[in-house]
Amino acid sequence: MPPAQYIAQLHNHTSYWIILYWEILHYGTKGDPLDPNVLQGCCIAVEEELDYVYRRCRTNDKSVGPLEIRVVEPGTFEALMDLFITKGASINQYKTPRCIKSKKALKLLKSKVSASFFSPRDPKWGPN
Repeated sequence: MPPAQYIAQLHNHTSYWIILYWEILHYGTKGDPLDPNVLQGCCIAVEEELDYVYRRCRTNDKSVGPLEIRVVEPGTFEALMDLFITKGASINQYKTPRCIKSKKALKLLKSKVSASFFSPRDPKWGPN
């Protein structure tokens, strides 16, 4: 998997799904487009590693939608850090958040999305 930074967002409108924001630092040779098959494979690989409850809700209950990876432009996570620092976060203590609820931060992330990929199938799940 290419080096990346990521943030997760649990989306809640009429259904739930997990959105990961990835800033991919290097991919192929300079200028190579992202391979949708690789990123869809990453989506299902992440889903396969999530816990039993998630996989049940996604596969059996259908209460969770497919995992989504949103690739953001280079420098997005630095801009996100700058946003939080201007809101009072300490630069020495700052860590990229795992989950975002701030509307301003979400707006920033969404404005920097360059590509989006969804899990192509349900993760493996079976009752114990």
